[in-house]
Amino acid sequence: MSEQSPSISFDNTENAFEYKSDKELQKADFLFSSMGYGWLVKLGTKLTPWAIRNRLPINGLIRNTIFSQFVGGETLEETASVAKKLGEYHVQVILDYGVEGGEDGEKGFDHACDEFIRVINYAATQPNIPFMSIKVTGFARFGLLEKLDKSVELNGGTLMKRYTKAVDALTEEEKQEWQRVNERMLRICKAASEKNIGVLIDAEETWIQDPVDVLSILMMDQFNKEKIVVYNTIQLYRYDRLAFLKDSYEAAEQRNFILGAKLVRGAYMEKERKRAAELGYVSPIQPNKEATDKDYNLGLKYCVERINRIALIVASHNEYSNLYTTQLLQQKNLPLNHPHIHFSQLYGMSDNITFNLAKAGCSVSKYLPFGPIKDVIPYLMRRAQENSSVSGQTGRELGLIRKELKRRKN
Repeated sequence: MSEQSPSISFDNTENAFEYKSDKELQKADFLFSSMGYGWLVKLGTKLTPWAIRNRLPINGLIRNTIFSQFVGGETLEETASVAKKLGEYHVQVILDYGVEGGEDGEKGFDHACDEFIRVINYAATQPNIPFMSIKVTGFARFGLLEKLDKSVELNGGTLMKRYTKAVDALTEEEKQEWQRVNERMLRICKAASEKNIGVLIDAEETWIQDPVDVLSILMMDQFNKEKIVVYNTIQLYRYDRLAFLKDSYEAAEQRNFILGAKLVRGAYMEKERKRAAELGYVSPIQPNKEATDKDYNLGLKYCVERINRIALIVASHNEYSNLYTTQLLQQKNLPLNHPHIHFSQLYGMSDNITFNLAKAGCSVSKYLPFGPIKDVIPYLMRRAQENSSVSGQTGRELGLIRKELKRRKN
């Protein structure tokens, strides 16, 4: 496990930044340097949403800095130039529209569903966009998901049996509401199946995740029989998710569908721990990073060993996990571009992983958010916060950018 593949080096900055001009690299250098100042990030993440809400004229500043680094554009059509440029380097795109339907109730949820389908229809016209992602909270009321999740938790038996009992416990009005959620999900997956676009269902907070998992399994059972349309996202920073991955595989075997599994480490760690402490229950999060890394890599191994029944997306910025996956494929004499294996990183980050994997012949993509600045501000603030540690991601990004700038001068 410790030996690196001789054909892939994530230290190759020439491959990593070939698609960026000197000016773009210098701009990235300035941005990541700024994010290295914790106090500046803390101030910015408080003031920026406030300034947007109060319609202060800062859109131009945001667009030319953090927005252009991490977002594909304000409209679906604006993503085309980014996707085309990435395609020139054999990197594909996962489109993500951060649509929120909650403000306008059922009308807003229907609109969100229509927007997701619009993204699918657009992706089908592009040669380089095989996937799009959705959030169930975009077209389902959070409170309804929370009530269902709590009822699922209280019942015994398998997840599907507990889910059935949970639905039975809803009021008539809530059952009708839940039926509309199912119909929206069905519409999205049907459109994706017809257009041959993969749908990646985002993970949510633990206290609403069970109904999302059930919806994912039901959709896979319907649409993943002969090809892979639907992928569930599994967060391995939860201590119970490796077992859930195995349970999902057993369901796929029993019901004869292909399991679509996007493996991530996780996105809600601080929120999860805080809620667990406040409400007095055991935190669902792994005790430390080592435990998370261990389960993540065990998850990769489990999937590759069952590659005929599992379609895996390695959604990770961890260099070892990406290399480890290529090694697992090589050990089994499987091609790096196996149709059931895909790698992905966020747009604007870890180019050293993405472009070196692509150069080696792997199927790899950038997760590309788009939308009006006011809608993607929460996403941008998360990117700023997670990059604010010099010893963490920022330090790695900066080191690689400066290494490449130096190489170009010589």
